[in-house]
Amino acid sequence: MPMKAIVYTSNTGFTAQYARILSEKTGLPAMTLEDARNNLPKGTPIVYMGWLFVGSVKDYRRAAKHFTVKAVCGVGLCDTGSLLPELRKSMKLPDAVPVFTFQSGMNHDKLTGIYQHMIQVLVKVLSQKKRTEDEDKMLALIKAGGSHVSESYTEYFMNWYKNENTTV
Repeated sequence: MPMKAIVYTSNTGFTAQYARILSEKTGLPAMTLEDARNNLPKGTPIVYMGWLFVGSVKDYRRAAKHFTVKAVCGVGLCDTGSLLPELRKSMKLPDAVPVFTFQSGMNHDKLTGIYQHMIQVLVKVLSQKKRTEDEDKMLALIKAGGSHVSESYTEYFMNWYKNENTTV
């Protein structure tokens, strides 16, 4: 059964930006998880997008309880392609569900509550240890803020999507 929508959870707006990009490229409507739960029937096949949070994609489980998730896209602070095996394992994703990651950015003005505190702790921890090159990049992005949203990060997803929707 073909996918019917791109459903997402966004905290500071970067996942929403990617959902709009994918919506334009695929022709699928993009909607928040809450809007989708109110407007799409249970079991609808979807692509789910959320921001990366403590080794998982935010609200994936909520989406999977209501919809048939055909692919998962995680949006994070750094180039996260190397995290795919760990992400799949920690989320207990079936092998048939592909996982994609896109780099986002940091918007301090939209970061609130516990997430603001968690970022402050992350900066402190990263600042006090020997870092990898990826951690250096992430720390610089956190401190400076800004967006790394780019259509180029969607290339692997789009290749998969086109292949999934090609009729033989």
